[in-house]
Amino acid sequence: MPKLPPSSVSATVDFDADGIQHGFLKLPYSHNDSAWGAIMTPITVIKNGDGQTALLTGGNHGDEYEGITSLLKLTSKLKPKQIRGRIIIIPMMNAPAVQASARVSPIDNGNMNRAFPGHPYGGMTERMADYFTRHLIPMCDTALDIHSGGKTLDIIPFAAAHRLKNKAQEFRCIEGARLFGAPYTFFMEEMDPTKLYDTAVESKGKVFVTTELRGGGTTTPDTIAIADRGIHNFLVYSGILQKNYIDPPSEPVSLEIPDKDAYLQSEHNGILEMCVSLGDEIKEGDLIARIYSTDRTGQTPAYYRATIGGILAARRHASNISIGDTFAVIAKTVE
Repeated sequence: MPKLPPSSVSATVDFDADGIQHGFLKLPYSHNDSAWGAIMTPITVIKNGDGQTALLTGGNHGDEYEGITSLLKLTSKLKPKQIRGRIIIIPMMNAPAVQASARVSPIDNGNMNRAFPGHPYGGMTERMADYFTRHLIPMCDTALDIHSGGKTLDIIPFAAAHRLKNKAQEFRCIEGARLFGAPYTFFMEEMDPTKLYDTAVESKGKVFVTTELRGGGTTTPDTIAIADRGIHNFLVYSGILQKNYIDPPSEPVSLEIPDKDAYLQSEHNGILEMCVSLGDEIKEGDLIARIYSTDRTGQTPAYYRATIGGILAARRHASNISIGDTFAVIAKTVE
């Protein structure tokens, strides 16, 4: 394979320097309003001697706010003397999307979590993904990427890992997810893992934990508390934060999204009526939702039933729905 050129992204921080630094990842971006402009992604690096490195990210999607909020708080509160090793904090991984309050970047319609491993000659989102792949991921030992459902989904609050060929790595990931301390811990089967940030990190043999912490394009005191506690616990688990774990109110319930059949997708356009609530126990064949046509009155709705039993782990937040939209995800209990 031909050698890739250097990344066009540059950092204003020194990743090897002890202490705390606040700076930017700078990606040149020439556009109508700024001929010699740049996308400026805020970054904080906290280092105290040798040790493990944790890479903490939020804002992978720009309308998911728990990670953004809790990591911004962390950048002003955490002190080098409290840690051993290094923490790299990027609260707004896709900064243009966050600024636009959108899932994807308004610059190139780039979905950061579908852009990996990226490319130095690609669009702006692919270029940033390439910098993560070739520069940031190799630096880290553990990575935490905090998601929620954004504007279109509502999801029971969980921390998750994936089934991996390397079972020792899989165990380390799921243990990190369990100790995060969300109400639920998931083994997660993705609809398409090929270009995820998750896959880019896991392919390097690193510990990777992700989350979904409710949704609706907002936060609540409860979801922020879960994120705050989870970040603390993840840093303890990583061997970096020199403090004790913060116990969650109850032991996490273990669940698994077993396969793609757990994702229920609409074959109709219209208005969605959910017939079950998040966390409800469901049997195969139970009525999950009705979808009503908006073309005319007097039409019988389309009925959707569960293809498997389990609990309702995620649902569409918005009531308008189009063909292809996922409106429910069912998870099974793991003993």
